[in-house]
Amino acid sequence: MTPPGFSPAFDAEFHDLLRWRRDVRHFRRDRVPGPVLDGLLATACLAPSVGLSEPWRFVRVDDPARRRAVRDDFAHCNARALAARDGSDASDYARLKLAGLDDAPHHVAVFSDNDPAQGRGLGRGTMPQTTTWSTVMAIHTFWLAATVAGVGVGWVSIIDPARVSAMLDVDPGWELVAYLCVGYPQDPSDTPELQRRGWERRAPERQHWIER
Repeated sequence: MTPPGFSPAFDAEFHDLLRWRRDVRHFRRDRVPGPVLDGLLATACLAPSVGLSEPWRFVRVDDPARRRAVRDDFAHCNARALAARDGSDASDYARLKLAGLDDAPHHVAVFSDNDPAQGRGLGRGTMPQTTTWSTVMAIHTFWLAATVAGVGVGWVSIIDPARVSAMLDVDPGWELVAYLCVGYPQDPSDTPELQRRGWERRAPERQHWIER
Protein backbone atom coordinates (compact mmCIF):
# COMPACT_ATOMS: atom_id res chain seq x y z
CA MET A 1 0.00 0.00 0.00
CA THR A 2 1.38 3.39 -1.00
CA PRO A 3 1.15 6.00 1.76
CA PRO A 4 -0.43 9.34 0.86
CA GLY A 5 1.76 12.25 -0.07
CA PHE A 6 1.39 15.44 1.94
CA SER A 7 1.80 18.69 0.05
CA PRO A 8 3.49 21.89 1.29
CA ALA A 9 0.00 23.42 1.45
CA PHE A 10 -1.16 20.65 3.75
CA ASP A 11 1.96 21.13 5.90
CA ALA A 12 1.11 24.82 6.30
CA GLU A 13 -2.50 24.00 7.16
CA PHE A 14 -1.35 21.41 9.70
CA HIS A 15 0.76 24.01 11.47
CA ASP A 16 -2.23 26.37 11.41
CA LEU A 17 -4.29 23.61 13.02
CA LEU A 18 -1.77 23.25 15.86
CA ARG A 19 -1.69 27.02 16.40
CA TRP A 20 -5.49 27.29 16.51
CA ARG A 21 -6.00 24.31 18.84
CA ARG A 22 -6.72 26.25 21.99
CA ASP A 23 -7.93 25.47 25.50
CA VAL A 24 -11.37 27.09 25.27
CA ARG A 25 -13.17 28.57 28.29
CA HIS A 26 -15.75 30.81 26.62
CA PHE A 27 -18.46 28.87 24.80
CA ARG A 28 -21.63 29.57 22.89
CA ARG A 29 -24.56 27.58 24.24
CA ASP A 30 -25.86 26.09 20.98
CA ARG A 31 -25.29 22.36 20.84
CA VAL A 32 -22.94 20.57 18.48
CA PRO A 33 -24.93 18.21 16.19
CA GLY A 34 -24.82 14.57 17.21
CA PRO A 35 -23.22 13.34 13.96
CA VAL A 36 -20.39 15.86 14.43
CA LEU A 37 -19.72 14.64 17.98
CA ASP A 38 -19.84 11.04 16.81
CA GLY A 39 -17.33 11.87 14.09
CA LEU A 40 -14.96 13.44 16.61
CA LEU A 41 -15.07 10.28 18.71
CA ALA A 42 -14.45 8.10 15.67
CA THR A 43 -11.42 10.20 14.76
CA ALA A 44 -10.13 10.08 18.34
CA CYS A 45 -10.12 6.30 18.11
CA LEU A 46 -7.53 6.51 15.32
CA ALA A 47 -4.98 7.48 17.98
CA PRO A 48 -2.08 5.11 18.68
CA SER A 49 -2.23 2.94 21.79
CA VAL A 50 0.18 0.60 23.54
CA GLY A 51 -0.30 -2.96 22.26
CA LEU A 52 -3.39 -1.74 20.35
CA SER A 53 -5.16 -1.77 23.71
CA GLU A 54 -7.37 1.30 23.03
CA PRO A 55 -7.75 1.97 26.78
CA TRP A 56 -9.71 5.21 26.42
CA ARG A 57 -13.33 5.42 27.56
CA PHE A 58 -15.22 8.58 26.48
CA VAL A 59 -18.24 9.31 28.71
CA ARG A 60 -20.77 11.97 27.72
CA VAL A 61 -22.13 13.67 30.83
CA ASP A 62 -25.65 14.79 29.93
CA ASP A 63 -27.48 14.44 33.26
CA PRO A 64 -28.00 17.95 34.75
CA ALA A 65 -27.57 16.74 38.33
CA ARG A 66 -24.22 15.12 37.59
CA ARG A 67 -23.05 18.20 35.72
CA ARG A 68 -24.00 20.42 38.67
CA ALA A 69 -22.12 18.11 41.01
CA VAL A 70 -18.98 18.38 38.87
CA ARG A 71 -19.42 22.18 38.75
CA ASP A 72 -19.68 22.29 42.55
CA ASP A 73 -16.55 20.16 42.90
CA PHE A 74 -14.68 22.51 40.58
CA ALA A 75 -15.80 25.52 42.65
CA HIS A 76 -14.59 23.81 45.84
CA CYS A 77 -11.21 22.86 44.39
CA ASN A 78 -10.76 26.26 42.76
CA ALA A 79 -11.45 28.05 46.05
CA ARG A 80 -8.81 25.91 47.76
CA ALA A 81 -6.31 26.67 44.99
CA LEU A 82 -6.97 30.41 45.34
CA ALA A 83 -6.59 30.27 49.13
CA ALA A 84 -3.17 28.65 48.71
CA ARG A 85 -1.89 31.71 46.82
CA ASP A 86 -1.10 35.15 48.21
CA GLY A 87 -0.48 38.71 47.13
CA SER A 88 -0.49 39.66 43.48
CA ASP A 89 -0.33 36.00 42.47
CA ALA A 90 -3.70 35.39 44.14
CA SER A 91 -5.14 38.49 42.47
CA ASP A 92 -3.93 37.36 39.04
CA TYR A 93 -5.31 33.86 39.63
CA ALA A 94 -8.72 35.19 40.72
CA ARG A 95 -9.10 37.06 37.42
CA LEU A 96 -8.64 33.94 35.32
CA LYS A 97 -11.64 32.10 33.90
CA LEU A 98 -10.48 28.52 34.34
CA ALA A 99 -13.46 26.51 33.10
CA GLY A 100 -16.40 26.71 30.73
CA LEU A 101 -18.59 24.37 32.77
CA ASP A 102 -21.55 26.75 32.93
CA ASP A 103 -21.79 27.53 29.22
CA ALA A 104 -20.39 24.54 27.33
CA PRO A 105 -23.30 22.52 25.92
CA HIS A 106 -21.41 19.23 26.20
CA HIS A 107 -19.33 17.69 28.98
CA VAL A 108 -17.11 14.71 28.19
CA ALA A 109 -15.21 12.76 30.84
CA VAL A 110 -12.35 10.67 29.48
CA PHE A 111 -11.18 7.67 31.46
CA SER A 112 -8.40 5.15 30.97
CA ASP A 113 -8.88 1.45 31.60
CA ASN A 114 -5.36 0.79 32.81
CA ASP A 115 -5.66 -3.01 32.76
CA PRO A 116 -7.63 -3.78 29.59
CA ALA A 117 -7.81 -7.30 28.23
CA GLN A 118 -7.42 -5.83 24.76
CA GLY A 119 -3.76 -5.67 23.80
CA ARG A 120 -2.90 -8.65 26.02
CA GLY A 121 -0.47 -6.59 28.11
CA LEU A 122 1.95 -5.91 25.26
CA GLY A 123 4.32 -3.03 26.08
CA ARG A 124 3.02 -2.51 29.60
CA GLY A 125 5.30 -4.74 31.63
CA THR A 126 8.00 -2.15 32.31
CA MET A 127 5.96 1.01 31.64
CA PRO A 128 2.37 0.43 32.78
CA GLN A 129 1.64 4.16 32.48
CA THR A 130 1.51 3.74 28.71
CA THR A 131 -2.22 3.05 28.92
CA THR A 132 -2.75 6.50 30.44
CA TRP A 133 -0.48 8.06 27.86
CA SER A 134 -2.39 6.29 25.10
CA THR A 135 -5.60 7.84 26.43
CA VAL A 136 -3.95 11.26 26.36
CA MET A 137 -3.09 10.65 22.70
CA ALA A 138 -6.77 9.95 22.01
CA ILE A 139 -7.76 13.16 23.82
CA HIS A 140 -5.31 15.17 21.73
CA THR A 141 -6.59 13.55 18.53
CA PHE A 142 -10.17 14.39 19.59
CA TRP A 143 -9.07 17.98 20.22
CA LEU A 144 -7.43 18.37 16.82
CA ALA A 145 -10.48 16.91 15.07
CA ALA A 146 -12.71 19.30 17.02
CA THR A 147 -10.60 22.27 15.93
CA VAL A 148 -10.95 21.23 12.28
CA ALA A 149 -14.75 21.12 12.79
CA GLY A 150 -14.80 24.58 14.41
CA VAL A 151 -15.58 23.05 17.81
CA GLY A 152 -13.80 24.20 20.97
CA VAL A 153 -12.50 22.01 23.78
CA GLY A 154 -11.52 23.02 27.31
CA TRP A 155 -9.73 20.68 29.74
CA VAL A 156 -10.91 21.11 33.35
CA SER A 157 -8.19 19.87 35.68
CA ILE A 158 -9.20 21.68 38.89
CA ILE A 159 -11.42 18.85 40.12
CA ASP A 160 -11.01 15.89 42.46
CA PRO A 161 -10.67 12.79 40.23
CA ALA A 162 -11.94 10.34 42.82
CA ARG A 163 -15.03 12.39 43.63
CA VAL A 164 -15.87 13.02 39.98
CA SER A 165 -15.42 9.34 39.13
CA ALA A 166 -17.85 8.46 41.92
CA MET A 167 -20.34 11.06 40.68
CA LEU A 168 -20.31 9.50 37.21
CA ASP A 169 -20.73 5.94 38.52
CA VAL A 170 -18.17 4.37 36.17
CA ASP A 171 -16.11 1.22 36.50
CA PRO A 172 -14.00 1.68 39.67
CA GLY A 173 -10.96 0.40 37.79
CA TRP A 174 -11.02 3.32 35.37
CA GLU A 175 -8.75 6.34 35.89
CA LEU A 176 -10.14 9.80 35.18
CA VAL A 177 -7.69 11.47 32.79
CA ALA A 178 -9.66 14.49 31.57
CA TYR A 179 -12.93 16.32 32.03
CA LEU A 180 -13.64 18.23 28.83
CA CYS A 181 -16.00 21.08 28.02
CA VAL A 182 -17.04 20.89 24.36
CA GLY A 183 -18.91 23.41 22.21
CA TYR A 184 -18.52 26.25 19.77
CA PRO A 185 -16.05 28.89 21.02
CA GLN A 186 -17.17 32.48 21.55
CA ASP A 187 -13.84 34.08 20.68
CA PRO A 188 -11.50 31.82 18.68
CA SER A 189 -7.83 32.77 18.86
CA ASP A 190 -4.49 31.36 17.76
CA THR A 191 -2.86 32.57 21.00
CA PRO A 192 -3.26 30.80 24.37
CA GLU A 193 -5.64 32.68 26.64
CA LEU A 194 -3.20 32.49 29.54
CA GLN A 195 -0.66 34.27 27.35
CA ARG A 196 -3.18 36.90 26.30
CA ARG A 197 -3.97 37.55 29.97
CA GLY A 198 -0.31 37.84 30.94
CA TRP A 199 -0.23 34.71 33.11
CA GLU A 200 2.54 32.93 31.20
CA ARG A 201 4.34 32.88 27.86
CA ARG A 202 5.80 30.25 25.61
CA ALA A 203 9.49 29.43 26.17
CA PRO A 204 11.50 29.55 22.91
CA GLU A 205 14.24 27.47 24.53
CA ARG A 206 11.87 24.48 24.53
CA GLN A 207 12.35 24.32 20.77
CA HIS A 208 15.99 23.28 21.16
CA TRP A 209 17.20 19.72 21.63
CA ILE A 210 18.78 18.71 24.92
CA GLU A 211 21.81 16.73 23.89
CA ARG A 212 23.45 13.94 25.91
